[in-house]
Amino acid sequence: MTSRSQTIADTLTRAIIDHRLVPGCKLGERELAEIFDVSRIVVRQALIRLADDGLAQIERNRGAFVAKPSMQEAMEIYDALTLVEQGVAAQLSDRLGPAGWAELRQHVERQRQAVAAGNDALADVLGQEFHTVFVRLSRNKVMQEIHAQLVRRTTLLRSLITADFDYCNLLDDHSRVVDLLEKGRLKQAMDLIDTHHRTVVRGYIMDREVFAEMTPAEALAPYLDGKADGATLVPSRKPAKTSGNGDSAGHVHVHLPKTDRASTSRASTKKTNRGLPT
Repeated sequence: MTSRSQTIADTLTRAIIDHRLVPGCKLGERELAEIFDVSRIVVRQALIRLADDGLAQIERNRGAFVAKPSMQEAMEIYDALTLVEQGVAAQLSDRLGPAGWAELRQHVERQRQAVAAGNDALADVLGQEFHTVFVRLSRNKVMQEIHAQLVRRTTLLRSLITADFDYCNLLDDHSRVVDLLEKGRLKQAMDLIDTHHRTVVRGYIMDREVFAEMTPAEALAPYLDGKADGATLVPSRKPAKTSGNGDSAGHVHVHLPKTDRASTSRASTKKTNRGLPT
């Protein structure tokens, strides 16, 4: 890829993460070439990169579209994340030194403070970053690349899914994984990593029309104007549709075998339907 193609791919990825380019949105080569003022060949290279990352689908004679993942795909992505992180756990259990354990605990503490303050958006971000830090400490670049690609695919799920999570439970999982690994209890830590990701998937409710759809020009304008600034870019969600009996329509719930979780006393339990913590 040329540097220009990479820049375009990064911008499109950011727009997908920010829910501005929604699943199913048409990514027309000609339109994008005009928006970025480049040739269609440059755009095509960027779209191929997005397809390689699972963020776009290229269909013969129809062009490219932002990918529309299914719940089956969501479960497969998190199964893959589990396998990668379990492999990393085995490495960290044997190799990580005091500085590494301290870094993980500091990250958990930052997430705990965000939860206590009721800052669900920050808790969400820190919850995801914990896994990135966890894998980075393995110093295995191949593992990091695979994990990063899987994480990029979870960003697409965020465009389709609302969720109801117990942030305290997810936070406790992070803390307990660190405790178990530092004590050499690898099997229990690996089991907890699996349970943790299954809990996340069970919390997903897929809505095919979560965010309002924009044209690519509207979606990409803030990035081209240099005004892209985090949460201010996230479009409002569409009102939930209801069926005749008052139930929400257009949702797909995931039902997986429930696993017992250790009961934990806590002063409060924070839940949110914003974002997808991991």
